[in-house]
Amino acid sequence: MVLLEFPPSPILKEFVRTFRIVDFVFSANQIIPYKPYPPKPEHCLSFYPRDTETVEYAVSGKTKAKLKSVVFGQQTEVTHRYVGRDFLVFQVVFRPGALFRLTGIPSFELKNSYIDAETIFPLSIKDVNLKLQETKNYTDMVNIVESFLISLLSRKAKPSHGLDIITNQILNQSAVVDIDWLAHESCLSTRQFERKFLERMGVSAKYYNSLIRFENAFRMKNKFPQLDWLTIAVQCGYYDYQHLSKTYQKLTLKSPTEFHLLDLNSPERSFGQADTY
Repeated sequence: MVLLEFPPSPILKEFVRTFRIVDFVFSANQIIPYKPYPPKPEHCLSFYPRDTETVEYAVSGKTKAKLKSVVFGQQTEVTHRYVGRDFLVFQVVFRPGALFRLTGIPSFELKNSYIDAETIFPLSIKDVNLKLQETKNYTDMVNIVESFLISLLSRKAKPSHGLDIITNQILNQSAVVDIDWLAHESCLSTRQFERKFLERMGVSAKYYNSLIRFENAFRMKNKFPQLDWLTIAVQCGYYDYQHLSKTYQKLTLKSPTEFHLLDLNSPERSFGQADTY
């Protein structure tokens, strides 16, 4: 199994946080568990050159499947992801605001979405999967996807806004941010900031900041499973364990321990890997 991340080339750094590759093959007699995927502060474009995946939304119950390329808007509920035996996903994780800049689609319209990317991007996106199928070299895969993304930029993406810059700056912070300060730094009134943030990110700034702290705690537990939840809570900007637990309940409908136990049964665990990205 492979879990890898690649940085984008300089020309794409303004739009792409990272390229993520998940590649594994299950034997014929293995039972493949589902992946409980929590809400994360990210918008993505995913390619499935081999087997695809079925995505089931834990709260709404809607199910999507058999798509070769997918646009994920901001998720606010857990999804259960069922993968095929010969599975490879190449995921483009966009920077805040980048998906809006590339498509012009208000991000709140893409919230909790699993959309066929062929309905949003040029039909040439079909060729990306075909090319990805023809190579097993991950560096070549990155080059193939980057070429496609660079072609999108030539279609005149929307310009960057100060809000995008500020959102990128807080992406890796654990502290609670003040909305009035964010608005001031973005050269907007608080009302303008909240409206534009919803347009570009699909959720409120307060909710997005909550996702950032949650993701930091989620990754820390997977990376350092020996740490207790109180230590993780304090290091990730929560007041105490109860504060962290409330966030887990809100975002996953589970306690921190309950959701961690679910994650321990994820597909990557079968190969001795953990979701730490």
